[in-house]
Amino acid sequence: MLTRARRLRDAFPHDPVFRGYHAVYRAGQCNHCPGCGRSQWIVGRLLAECAYCATALPLVEGGMTGTGLFRNSWRSPEALAA
Repeated sequence: MLTRARRLRDAFPHDPVFRGYHAVYRAGQCNHCPGCGRSQWIVGRLLAECAYCATALPLVEGGMTGTGLFRNSWRSPEALAA
């Protein structure tokens, strides 16, 4: 007989609860490298890279801010609001 947790895991395979530890770079916080333990980072639009050992971590924001965003629709915002 399947346990409730296993049934839920099979029903939602991408549920973050069952994913486990997920290291990410959080802007505005002290981020220690999981590879070497230091806290000097080179931050890009999608990744942050440790300046000492080159371990790369994804940003929590995932590139969802800034002027380099693309719009999926060709319509103007006024047309979308109507």
